[in-house]
Amino acid sequence: MTNLILLGPPGAGKGTQAKRLEDSLGIVQLSTGDMLRAEVAAGSDVGAKAKAVMEAGGLVSDDIIIDIISGRIEQDDCKNGFILDGFPRTTPQAEALDAMLAEKGLGMDHVIEMQVDDEAMVERITGRFTCAQCGAGYHDTFQRPKVDGVCDKCGGTEFTRRADDNAETVRSRLGAYHEQTAPIISYYEKQGVLKSVDGMAAIDAVTEQLNAIVG
Repeated sequence: MTNLILLGPPGAGKGTQAKRLEDSLGIVQLSTGDMLRAEVAAGSDVGAKAKAVMEAGGLVSDDIIIDIISGRIEQDDCKNGFILDGFPRTTPQAEALDAMLAEKGLGMDHVIEMQVDDEAMVERITGRFTCAQCGAGYHDTFQRPKVDGVCDKCGGTEFTRRADDNAETVRSRLGAYHEQTAPIISYYEKQGVLKSVDGMAAIDAVTEQLNAIVG
């Protein structure tokens, strides 16, 4: 069983690497956002609590999120382990997560920080665009369509960019990430479970670094 947390700012490639780890280790990537939506849709007790908070315009409490994670990791598809994405974001969340796992006789095996250069992240994120028809992803610098203005996959000619993928917003998101995450990094460092990989390396090279840690 392998339980791990991937830390890294927006655009660091966590989603890509989590998918590869899912496939190679037979473990499940758990996104707190997805789990929250699933509980609300299912109409469970914890989902009803979360829905009431969200409809009132509030932030779902750490206790509710921990309850949702607690129930989710008891499902069959998590028996080999799980990857947490987007949680914990603060030290109190990390402490609550540890306490919940300890009650189940579990713990985090690895907390892996994907280290990246902020300015490179700005370029990586602001250059992203997608085909409006099929959703295929492209990039101004790194992955242009073979024929300019024509999607390689479906031949569509309309492309979209996320409104929040602009330099100012990206820098703000990066700043918030560092502010929130710095304390978590030292928290896990003290526990001896923190490792780092070079997130600026090629995708396959990052995968190799991760496999060397979790393998």
